[in-house]
Amino acid sequence: MRLFSRITGTGSYVPPRRLTNADLAAQLAAQGVETSDEWIVERTGIRNRHFADDGVFSSDLALHAARNALEAAGRTAQDIDLIIVATSTPDMVFPSTACILQSKLGAAGGAAFDVQAVCSGFIYALSVADAMIRVGSATKALVVGAEVFSRLLDFQDRTTCVLFGDGAGAVVLEASEQPGILATDLHADGKHVGILCTPGHVANGHILGDPLLKMDGQAVFKLAVGVLEDAARAVLAKAGKTEADIDCLVPHQANLRIIQSTARKLKMPMDKVVVTVDLHGNTSAASIPLALDHGVRSGRIQAGQTALLEGVGGGFTWGAVLLTL
Repeated sequence: MRLFSRITGTGSYVPPRRLTNADLAAQLAAQGVETSDEWIVERTGIRNRHFADDGVFSSDLALHAARNALEAAGRTAQDIDLIIVATSTPDMVFPSTACILQSKLGAAGGAAFDVQAVCSGFIYALSVADAMIRVGSATKALVVGAEVFSRLLDFQDRTTCVLFGDGAGAVVLEASEQPGILATDLHADGKHVGILCTPGHVANGHILGDPLLKMDGQAVFKLAVGVLEDAARAVLAKAGKTEADIDCLVPHQANLRIIQSTARKLKMPMDKVVVTVDLHGNTSAASIPLALDHGVRSGRIQAGQTALLEGVGGGFTWGAVLLTL
């Protein structure tokens, strides 16, 4: 019998502290940095973001999202034999946030590890979990994207600090005789490391380098639009599908202009695209599972439909997953 993997439950969570563009503009003005709701919306489509309070970590956000996904799947933590957390903002240098989440869930025994591919992290993690289930290394996986990107932001740089927020999204992925994940496609090009990075690190008890996010916005935009189209067409070809087979597009929620451009290239009307960037901003590895859960719970995505998930992030990494819910 050939094994496939299928999503059986989705969940998400954002911390309760919501900052509108006006809230953030007022906070920045107090530090001598000028921006406005109009400036942010025009360039990004973002209207709100959520920031975690001090003492709240990626594993805490992941725990809420994971519990919601488990409930939707009708599973308990003890049913899970694989946990993969995609994050660029781990709780600690080590151990992994996945192991910390495993402890908080009370789901000991199965494999648990983190994946670091920045905003493409959830696509990478879902692809790895799919592969492990297909070869029989796991039967029920919890795949999570969780971030506290607010801790990496330079609030003197209005071109980046207005973009990001905190949150988590999760799916339960189970072995199935029926295809769920139809195809995956992953890529990276390390020569673009410098256009989106947080170059600091810890050594000898000190932070070396710059621990705040740096981005060349124009370079990222130009590269993202091209590689997202390429990944979409590649994953469709692998699955033997065409653009007409896509019922719903669930893209990384970085910038409304990038999302609209990708939809145009795939000849998809925006009413087939899940957009949450206005609600949450860019939550990096959490953005795709957050948007997926939003689409499922709002009724935008129905059981049996085919969805294209795709993301692009620092590294430079990108990829896509085509699946049937």
